Amino acid sequence: MAEDFEPYMRAALEAAQAAAEAGEVPVGAVIVDPANGEIVAIAGNAPIAGQDPTAHAEICAIRKAADKLGNYRLTGLELYVTLEPCAMCAGAISFARLRRLIYGAADSKGGAVEHGPRFFEQPTCHWRPEVISGVLADDCSSLLTSFFRERR
Repeated sequence: MAEDFEPYMRAALEAAQAAAEAGEVPVGAVIVDPANGEIVAIAGNAPIAGQDPTAHAEICAIRKAADKLGNYRLTGLELYVTLEPCAMCAGAISFARLRRLIYGAADSKGGAVEHGPRFFEQPTCHWRPEVISGVLADDCSSLLTSFFRERR
C-alpha cells in the first residue's frame, strides 16, 4: 500500500497560510512520528515576528519537536515542508537526524536539496535523510506565487 503524504502536507500548507496572514513568507513545516502518525510539531516561517533570520519553518518545527521530546536528535521522525529547504535548513535536518524529508515545491533559487549545493550529496554531510519531493507541489507553489504577486 502506498503511503499517503498529502494529509501531513496539507497541515504544512495550513501553517504556511497562517504565516502568510502574519506577513511572513508562506512556508510551513510539520514533523511527524510515522510509527503512530502523530504530528509532533507544526510551524510556519517567523523571521519577521521573531526578529530571527534563522526562524524558517523547518528550524522552528525542529526546535518545537526537540523541546517536546526532550532530545535534539529526532531520529525516526519525518519532516514535511511546503518548500525545498535552503542550505541552513538542510544542515539542521541533517544535525537533527530526521529520517525523511518530504517537501512540496522545488526552489531553484534558494533550495539546497535538489538544487544549488545539493547539501545531502556533499561528502561533509554526516546524515542524509530519505528525500521525497513534489508532494502537493502545485498547491505549495501557488501559495508562494500568490503571496509575492500581492506584494508587488
